[in-house]
Amino acid sequence: MSKPTTLEKRKKMGLPHIYGLLFLIIVVCTLMTWVLPTGSFDRVVNEATGKTVVVAGTYHPVEASPVGLFDMFRAIYEGFMDAGGVIFFVFIAYASISIIISSGAFNGLVAAMLKVFKGKARVAIIPVFLTIIGIASSTIGLFEEWFPFIPVFTGIAIAMGFDAIVGLAIVALGAGIGYSGAMVNPFTVGVAQGIAEVPPMSGTGYRLFCHLCMIAVASFFVIRYALKVQADPTKSLVYNDDVAASMSEEDVQNARFSVREVLVLLILLAGIIVIVYGCKTYGWYFPELAASFTIMGILSAIVMGWGLNDIAKKYEQGFTNVAMACMMIGLARGILMVLQAGNIIDTIVYYMSLPLSYLPAWLSAVCMLVLQTFLNFLIPSGSGQAATSMPIMAPLSDLLGLHRDVAVLAFQFGDGLSNIVWPTGFAAIMSGLAGVKIQKWWRFVVPVFLCLFVTQAILMIVAVLIGFGAY
Repeated sequence: MSKPTTLEKRKKMGLPHIYGLLFLIIVVCTLMTWVLPTGSFDRVVNEATGKTVVVAGTYHPVEASPVGLFDMFRAIYEGFMDAGGVIFFVFIAYASISIIISSGAFNGLVAAMLKVFKGKARVAIIPVFLTIIGIASSTIGLFEEWFPFIPVFTGIAIAMGFDAIVGLAIVALGAGIGYSGAMVNPFTVGVAQGIAEVPPMSGTGYRLFCHLCMIAVASFFVIRYALKVQADPTKSLVYNDDVAASMSEEDVQNARFSVREVLVLLILLAGIIVIVYGCKTYGWYFPELAASFTIMGILSAIVMGWGLNDIAKKYEQGFTNVAMACMMIGLARGILMVLQAGNIIDTIVYYMSLPLSYLPAWLSAVCMLVLQTFLNFLIPSGSGQAATSMPIMAPLSDLLGLHRDVAVLAFQFGDGLSNIVWPTGFAAIMSGLAGVKIQKWWRFVVPVFLCLFVTQAILMIVAVLIGFGAY
């Protein structure tokens, strides 16, 4: 009898299927509603921001509402309903981008890039794209808007001799760091500063410094991994895995890049500009974004000369490819439905904030970061997390002798980066769109996340030492 191979051992020791993992988390959270005390803060509408915020010092017990077995299963359905906007946006946007990908326009573009970047020099695209995505996320708050482009970067990374994880990392880390090191993001920093009553744009210079530090750390890890895979493809975490967005370098180099393909790329570029303008000027969200992606997909198909049936079949294939990722979104949202039904989110926030008043200022700042990172598991919405935590953290920072900008910094650090790790955030969605098993994504990203978290902790301590926000 032959001994099991290393690959077989890994499969045997691996985590459960993502559906099973998310269900187990739902079960654990359900049990927590029976154990933890229930409580709630009073909430009022903040006139400056229009957001409903927590009133500090108003935490009080409420009637216990443990989630029963039947209600636990009902929460799964409620999660799908609550996340309906995100789910249908991902369905439509991904299918539309898949139309553009199937045109071969990206193959031609990548072929041109391959002629410019040779061998190890190809890793130069990693910090470039990390920075571009990071800046867009940092300034105008793009995050979910990047989802349709994950298969694009995945394909580019594979064609350049790397793997799907490199392409996924470029988008995920770029967006996560963009939110973590945001300078003027209106959905996170803007809301948090409004609630904390600090001037808009306060501390922008230091936030930019933090952003660049995190980009440098992330670039180091992604480049190191990319070079390792390029030198030995068997070192890839997804070696021999089927990746839907894969492109062979040979196919790309032989790809046609005629006027039609160029026009498709111009349609995409114009669409991105319109989306950015619409989001920034008119506050566009999922309905407008989905409409924009649909228009881009249909116009690209017309340029390629495809008939109605061809377009319909390609959309059908796109819907099929992204179905698993959309299922993950609904299941992950079910976790939040359980926590909300059990009235334990405010309890967790309250009891985690109490010990901070007994610690040194610099350590309290780091603990704020830990608290906000954990809180993002419960409340993945940036503005929602700000509305829940900042009314508590802002006055607490006053008691600790810290400027309120330090509390805002802890919030944005904790909110942004952990989105690409927590299953209740976007980890499952992003890995699903890239065709990468979430277990393998975690194997890559968790060490990177921990190093970035340490970087954030150091930056928090520096902020305290230099009197960040007090100048």
